[in-house]
Amino acid sequence: MRLAILDSGHGFGTRALFALIRAVSRQPVLDVIKLVKYRADFYGMPMQRVTHEAMRGPSAWSVADRELMAALVAKSNECEWCTKAHAAVAEGAYRDGAKVSAALSDLETAPIEEPLRATLRMLRKLTRENAVNADDMRAVLGAGVSREQIEDALAVCFSFNTIGRLADAFGFFVPGPKAFEAGAKYLLARGYR
Repeated sequence: MRLAILDSGHGFGTRALFALIRAVSRQPVLDVIKLVKYRADFYGMPMQRVTHEAMRGPSAWSVADRELMAALVAKSNECEWCTKAHAAVAEGAYRDGAKVSAALSDLETAPIEEPLRATLRMLRKLTRENAVNADDMRAVLGAGVSREQIEDALAVCFSFNTIGRLADAFGFFVPGPKAFEAGAKYLLARGYR
């Protein structure tokens, strides 16, 4: 059930911003933007900073890799909105939709490097079971992933476990592919600010 506050709980300045977004993109304002702008001081701005750092801050993982991590966490949570949104961004960043689709369909046969595969396995387990153990971490380290890369992947996992749960709680509207493509272009150009 959709919470209507996303559609009606904004001030004049935010409503004007939404009108501008609709005019420029020719797409509906995505619910995640509405969520970030609703009570921005409480959730929006702090979470934007955390997410931007996780997704665009310094990391040995590429932007595409981190977007694929976000899509896999979303898929593990069965969050349709976040899966489609971050799959679209990963496709744009990799410039390879087949690679993203393969990784989300069958991680074990996807054409990705083993360090990324091992990390995605760990993130999937953490998301599904809410825990990983020393053996899981040894497997990731054994695949050639550094401790810093594990920390970066865990930051992505935190962000998108949080956002995915909010997307489902607020009943985010799932628009068509063109809206996700427009959102992907924005995120690739500007990040999560």
